[in-house]
Amino acid sequence: MEDRYGHRISYLRVSITDRCNERCTYCMPRELQEWLPREGILSYEETLRLVRIAAGLGVRKVRVTGGEPLTRRDVLPFIRELAAIPGIDDVGLSTNGTLLAREAAAGLTIAAALRDAGVRTVNVSLDTLERESYAATTGRDYLPAVLDGIDRAIAAGFELIKLNCVLMRGRNEDQLVPLVDYAAERNLLLRFIELMPVSTKEVLSEENFLPVRSARRQLETRFGTLIPEPQFRTNGPASYYQIPGRNQRIGFIGAMTNLHFCESCNKLRLTCDGKLRPCLGSYLEFDILQVMRAGASDAELERFFLEVVERKPEQHDFRDSYQPARQMVAIGG
Repeated sequence: MEDRYGHRISYLRVSITDRCNERCTYCMPRELQEWLPREGILSYEETLRLVRIAAGLGVRKVRVTGGEPLTRRDVLPFIRELAAIPGIDDVGLSTNGTLLAREAAAGLTIAAALRDAGVRTVNVSLDTLERESYAATTGRDYLPAVLDGIDRAIAAGFELIKLNCVLMRGRNEDQLVPLVDYAAERNLLLRFIELMPVSTKEVLSEENFLPVRSARRQLETRFGTLIPEPQFRTNGPASYYQIPGRNQRIGFIGAMTNLHFCESCNKLRLTCDGKLRPCLGSYLEFDILQVMRAGASDAELERFFLEVVERKPEQHDFRDSYQPARQMVAIGG
């Protein structure tokens, strides 16, 4: 699949739930959340059907997201079936890490069970290593569980574990260096991500927003001039740098300040309530659940995918006084 701007779509982010056990200020800032009814969410069978169709159109990587995807029942059998779909050669998972250390079965952690089911890569949200700050940001005192979960993920042997740190002025500026050292000790790939006005536009206030260039300058004060690595890519839009004197690279995702951010976009999003979104930073979304439940054939669903790709915008709308229509938890991380 290729859109009119030359974006080649090979990556599908699949949300399987809008529910989460945390309340991050930039994702789901309100304690009271109206969860989607069960019948309004794609069943696993419906999701697998859509992924099979997407694989037939060139999608090769799927990342399972939420909410917190590990809060949904029977996620392990679903992932096992997902990884077995012909054409899908990379299954990843985005998680807050709070449940990775729990037991899936006697002597088997959820992290190890995910690896056995076919998950190759895991992204874990980690904005701070300071417990009080973590509780203030997420609304939950779960940092010890997250750190334990990361260690269990390392033990499980995933091909790649990425830590995602959302930059927040006045909240975690003092944690950037400790997070780099933490990632270095465990050979993890750390990315720093700018706030985006997905859940609320207020996150972009002067007192909240910390651009990646400021984070980079702060790190260079400690580590020296970072060495660009333009040849190193993952499936996302991060720009990577080597830390001088270390065998460590870190990434920066600057959706707001990088004017070339969207040029290499290769993804679509499938929300848990069956909307195809060609861009996170756009209001455009198309109800494939309704079409599928109305009896659409696979060929008709293929055409639906292609029509959505044709509507993919050249770039996101976040810089143009974007007004959020959905919270991030309802779109998928």
